[in-house]
Parts: sequence; C-alpha cells; structure tokens
Amino acid sequence: MERTTEPKIVLLVRLLNAIDEGRHSFESLKDRLSDGGSKRPSTRSLRRYLAVLGAAEFPWHFDRATNTYRFADGYSLKRLQLSGGELFGLVALRSIAHSIGGTIGASIGEVTKKLAGSANGVHAHANGNGHARVAFRLSEIRLDEPGERAFAILSAAERNGRSVLFEYEDNAGNRTMRRADPYGFVVSSGRIYCVAYDHDRRDRRSFAVDNVSSVEALGQTFIRPPDFDIEAWAASSISGVLHGSEPAEVRVRFSPRVAKAAVAARVVAERDVARREDGSAEIAFHVDDVDELVRWILGWGDQAEILEPESVRVRIRALAGTIALKYQ
Repeated sequence: MERTTEPKIVLLVRLLNAIDEGRHSFESLKDRLSDGGSKRPSTRSLRRYLAVLGAAEFPWHFDRATNTYRFADGYSLKRLQLSGGELFGLVALRSIAHSIGGTIGASIGEVTKKLAGSANGVHAHANGNGHARVAFRLSEIRLDEPGERAFAILSAAERNGRSVLFEYEDNAGNRTMRRADPYGFVVSSGRIYCVAYDHDRRDRRSFAVDNVSSVEALGQTFIRPPDFDIEAWAASSISGVLHGSEPAEVRVRFSPRVAKAAVAARVVAERDVARREDGSAEIAFHVDDVDELVRWILGWGDQAEILEPESVRVRIRALAGTIALKYQ
C-alpha cells in the first residue's frame, strides 16, 4: 500500500494549485505533489487524484498542444477576491489548526495557507513579521495510526449511510462489540467522538474514536433521522458528548471578580443570565448532565456557588468533601 507523509486532502489541494499554474505535464505533477516531503505518487495514484477532482466538478483538462494540465479558460482558484475580513478569518482558522495539531490541524493549516496565498496575492501572515495575528488555546488532537484508520472508516460510513461494527473500550476498561449507525462527530477536550445510534442499547451514544478498534463498515444502510442536528446534540452538554436522561436547570452565582469571564464562557447553548448591581452574575444553565456541570463549577473555586436546586447543592457538597479528604 502506498504511504505518504501528508493527508490526502493536502495532496489534492496541492494538485489543484499545480493545475491552476497551467504549466505541468503528468510527470511534472508528480514532482509538484512531492514538494512537501511526501512520497512521489505513482501513476495510478495520480490518475486517482485527478479522477477525484473531476468527480468534484473541477474543470481540468489535458492540453495536448502544450502537454500540460490546466483548467478551462476563465476558471482559476487565484480569483477568490477575498476581503480583508475574510483574509483575517483565514488567519484565525490557521491559528485554530495550529492549536488543534495532528493530522486534522495539518490539513486545515495547509488548505488555508494555500487559499490565502491564492487570494489577490496576499499571504495569511499579512502583519509583516511572519506571525499570525490571532492565537487560540485549544486542546491538541492527535490520533495514532489505529485511531486515524478508525476515524477514516467511521467518517466514510457516516457520509454513505452505512452501519458499522466495532470493538469499544469504555473508561473502565471493559471491551464490548457495538453495532451502530454513525450520525456525526464532536471534537471536545482533545478527543474526537462519534455520535451514533447504538443498536444493542437502542439509544444514541457518544464513542471516543481513540477507544474504537476493529471497525468495519457493514452492508446494512441507515437513514439519519431528519430531526437530528449534531450542533443541537452537542449544545446541551459542556463537553458536547455527555447526556443524561433528565434535562435540568441549575442556577449559579458568580462573584464580581469572575462574572464577566463566566458570562463569556458559553459552555451550553441554553442559559439565562442576570447581572447584579454589585457586579456579580447569576446564570441559569439548562443542561443534560448535571454532574458534568458540577465538575465545571468546581473549576471556579470559591468564586462560584450553586444556588439551586438543592439536590445539586448536595452533590457538589459531597464532591467537595471527597476532594478535601484527599488533602488532609
């Protein structure tokens, strides 16, 4: 099997740029694809990449007169005409890619760099000193080779509506075989989760991709429920993946010292914010997993207090007591 050092999407974007230059023969395209240090593609691989671009309706053709591959007259990726704000967005996206890291981050970074470089001759690092203008602090995502394979199969099955079978290891180390219909993916806290309908549990579940192994796409197909929205699924959970059986409203008071930061931290979609004259703020969170919110509130130390319901105050009091015992 052919191996490269770069994701396929990066090679496809590099191929698009090479065709856009309009001066490369078939063999020259191979050299162009290996510019980034990847292995020079075989004839079969390059033909496959060209077929992918054709299927995506990029209007390339082979000009026999000049022995070059080029786009149809009037078509060019260099004519994006991005505004200053859109270029700034590309810079921000590249910064996000750097924070994410791993193969996914590399793919985003390479694509945005080429897009920015094709837009009006302006490069992403447009501030003159070679540094990005926006910094994001996100958890780095790094899948090992088995994780990359699992993600590739799961994402392909999700796109094609195919059920999957895989072995899953839960947080306690228990291994079970699961048959599921992948509905979408959530990236949270440095991990990628597959949201799927679990046939054995007859319910939706979130599976950490790095805990999935021996995954295979089945012949059985499925239709995603028309009312399923991955954004809505993730919005009611702080992590985007934990969901309890009973949604709850939890009201929390944040001291004046941290009120602005607490209000800015939109950890769930549904919440009601009340600002007080003393500078404090009270936020009513609508959550699917109360324990997850309790753990998040503890991160604010003594600057936050759960006001109601009483049952949740009992939970955080018990948890704080357990933590205190560890430090006696």
